[in-house]
Amino acid sequence: MNETRRALLDALAEGPVGGPELADRLGVSRAAVWKQVEALRDEGFEVESTNDGYVVADVPGYGAASIEFGLDAPFSVEYHDSVDSTNLRARELAAEGADDVAVVADEQTGGRGRLERAWSAPSGGVWVSILVRPQRPPAHVPVFTLAAAVAVTRVCREVGVDASIKWPNDVLVETGERSERGGLKLVGILTEMEGEADRVSWLVAGIGVNANVDAAELPEGATSLREQTGGDVDRRVFVQRLLEEFDELRENPDEVLPAWRAHSATLGQRVRVETSGGVVEGTAVDVEFPGALVVDTSEGDVRVHAGDCEHLRPV
Repeated sequence: MNETRRALLDALAEGPVGGPELADRLGVSRAAVWKQVEALRDEGFEVESTNDGYVVADVPGYGAASIEFGLDAPFSVEYHDSVDSTNLRARELAAEGADDVAVVADEQTGGRGRLERAWSAPSGGVWVSILVRPQRPPAHVPVFTLAAAVAVTRVCREVGVDASIKWPNDVLVETGERSERGGLKLVGILTEMEGEADRVSWLVAGIGVNANVDAAELPEGATSLREQTGGDVDRRVFVQRLLEEFDELRENPDEVLPAWRAHSATLGQRVRVETSGGVVEGTAVDVEFPGALVVDTSEGDVRVHAGDCEHLRPV
């Protein structure tokens, strides 16, 4: 979406605004404003002309323009009805030099999770990959995965689902029964990056939410927002809130770890973590910057930076 269109949407989201004011704010002619408004109407926006100026009475369905309308975060949105992978598309945009872009799809046909695992991504879910260029060294990348987990957990809770985070990248709904996973999987997160020794060139946080997905389309051990709430959520608003929360956290990284701890399903649990250096087993007691899990073992505290975490039954 071009800057003029985004500026128009931002102005209209603030309330009634007259044509002359819009022309001044956008730096275009009144005729150009009229053409832009007509283009919005063609896209499904209900834009009314009142004595006080233009007013948006209704927005179209799930899509780039509707997500950007009223979005309080500096992301542009690229929407696809169907795409192989939002992460793959975000990587392509990164190679073209893009920044602060959210790639959103109604469905993914080639979704994947960590360790190249398949990820079911049918129509009705929230499949979004956020492309950013943080001024950080590569060693700090894990904190952005934690930030994505906190952001999406907060929004899940806003819509009425008591979600929590399993280290390192799963968002769950706990069932009260102990299992390896710790609960029913609601969200998966896959973070990818490219960088040099001292800086990140780009980072993509891929977030997959089982939103308005029927139980029959979910893999074993998963759940959806629809299953948990008994109805559909407004995906447009959900994505807006997700982008806003993620933006706030990336600008305030000191807030990420305290927020992650507050929403953790792993801390306090007996865990077994398979790492490249072997198995670590004990009680998860903390998470340290940029995202290491601290496990209290029989041989003392061990800091795990990457691995598959399994929740164990209490002794």
